[in-house]
Amino acid sequence: MKVAVFSCKPYDQRTLDIANKNTNIQLHFFESRLSEETVSLTKDFDAVSCFVNDQLNKQVIKQLAANRIKCIALRCAGFNNVDLEAAGTLGLQVFHVPDYSPTSVAEHAVALILSLNRKTHKAYQRVKEGNFALEGLMGFNLSGKTLACIGTGRIGLAFVKIMQGFGCHVICHDPYPNEDLLKQGVKYSSLEDIYKEADIISLHCPLNEHTQHMINKNSLAQMKDGVMIINTSRGGLVNVQDALDGLYQKKIGYLGLDVYEQEGSLFFEDMSDTIIQDSVFQLLLTFPNVMVTGHQGYFTDIALEHIAQTSIENLTCFQSGKSNNRQLTA
Repeated sequence: MKVAVFSCKPYDQRTLDIANKNTNIQLHFFESRLSEETVSLTKDFDAVSCFVNDQLNKQVIKQLAANRIKCIALRCAGFNNVDLEAAGTLGLQVFHVPDYSPTSVAEHAVALILSLNRKTHKAYQRVKEGNFALEGLMGFNLSGKTLACIGTGRIGLAFVKIMQGFGCHVICHDPYPNEDLLKQGVKYSSLEDIYKEADIISLHCPLNEHTQHMINKNSLAQMKDGVMIINTSRGGLVNVQDALDGLYQKKIGYLGLDVYEQEGSLFFEDMSDTIIQDSVFQLLLTFPNVMVTGHQGYFTDIALEHIAQTSIENLTCFQSGKSNNRQLTA
């Protein structure tokens, strides 16, 4: 079976080659993203392997089907970039990687909280320049703060456990409460109550029609002044223009983003010699209380190995006609 692997960086190729050692699957690597402009590259392949910013809309799915592609193996948990209905109608099987070291993303969310709070990134630069003054580096104790986790799947659960260790008072929101957290006595609240009570809000939910732009001017108006917002899930959860207004009005005191709604043309690429044609993103970076990382929350050795292994397992299952619980349907 021949597989076209899109959005493939050198580290992806290394881990996939290792995971694929004992199969007869032929992997062909493309650094470009899958889109309407690049879907022609899938001719003569049996399957595609895609990542978070590949565009698998209806038009791309139709062209994949026309090229006789029968399987889409996602190398990520989220699938908001895939038209599952079109895939099902046209007979394409779609698999994802629902569990790839949830602690990697959870720990990155904690890193953003600590960096924004204690301003370690600024302190690092000061000390390199011989400046040991503490003025402007004041933080706050996490112990006793009310922390809200929106979305308590595998990543949210790992995040809550870490933050409980800091002594935070944790409240959660999820349409499907986590039984482990309920047994611990963790309180689940409405979004309205969370917005009112939380000092820190961390997003760990999928992007769908119910969560699109859940952080907006209306939800921000309900929050405490100076609230910290962390998003390591999907960029579309945050209306960035409303977040900018919230920063100007000091409603948002700290903003940590590992994802961005328009990240497809930016993240995973070296743009250091390029003028970034996104004025909203550029403006966001001017705020001293904003930290943006380039979708690196998942990026640990264990997570990459697990993504590669699971992706190959999914392709092997498809090749042999076996089903597994990682197959997606509309």
